[in-house]
Amino acid sequence: MKINTFVKHATDKSKFQDLKGYISFCTDFLDYITDNLQAIIVSQNENNYCFYQYKKEANFQITRPINTNLMINAEDFKKSGNEFLRILRNIKDINNRDKSIRELINNSTYTIQQSIGAALDALPAGKSNTARKLNGDLFENFIRIIFLEIGITCKSGVAKIPVIEKGEELFKMSYQHDLIIENNEQLKAIGSVKTSSKDRIDKIFIDKFLYNKLTETQTPHIAIFLNDVQRKKTKKENQYGINSTFLPGHFKGYTIKLNPLDGVYYCDIRPNMKTEEILKDHIKTFDHLLITDIWKLIK
Repeated sequence: MKINTFVKHATDKSKFQDLKGYISFCTDFLDYITDNLQAIIVSQNENNYCFYQYKKEANFQITRPINTNLMINAEDFKKSGNEFLRILRNIKDINNRDKSIRELINNSTYTIQQSIGAALDALPAGKSNTARKLNGDLFENFIRIIFLEIGITCKSGVAKIPVIEKGEELFKMSYQHDLIIENNEQLKAIGSVKTSSKDRIDKIFIDKFLYNKLTETQTPHIAIFLNDVQRKKTKKENQYGINSTFLPGHFKGYTIKLNPLDGVYYCDIRPNMKTEEILKDHIKTFDHLLITDIWKLIK
């Protein structure tokens, strides 16, 4: 197969209707990059990140940063892809203290989504906005499918929000959500699903504030992100590093002075999110949501 085959596949959202569709794409893509890249470029400032460079057929395009600590190789994914599906379907019965299971959930989610993102990076440079939009849409869909696999009722779409004044509903207004989580036909939580928090973190906090203000409720709001890094060129020619796109000051300020979110989850969690005060208390890896936190939210 050629890279154009994967680009065509990744731009057709109808190919990703279930988890097997995502796993199948990832399996084939990982096989392809094993022997068909022009180069693998190591990030100069954080060496666990790399960039794939395609050959002439993709105009030597360079991909987004790939965290090699999370990205599963082709041989290992043939096993872990199927194991990922099995774990999700039996999530309530797994040993939640087993670190290998937690790693498999995070790493498989990351690997599958980054395979799609990296394939879309082979689009011509002038179509980078198209790549970002498609990648974001497929990530939202991927997360919803994962939720359905573990037995959580969820959807995306427009919710009709009742505007309450003095205990009386005045009218309804439309509100678009990435993730509407329900249990027994009752709304339990609202989620924002984005590949990164770049240019979005303010809106997510404000959405919770406005929604609960308008409805006079305390509906939980969660956020799910894939990562928060982007490629940057270094001062030396043809060398690359990464930048963090996370804004810790904004996150901490909104958490303290506006309202904390009810859960923030990353597959590729940044080091400061595990050590800085406030951040470490409010940000976790994605496995925590699936194994424990979501079940508390829907009670």
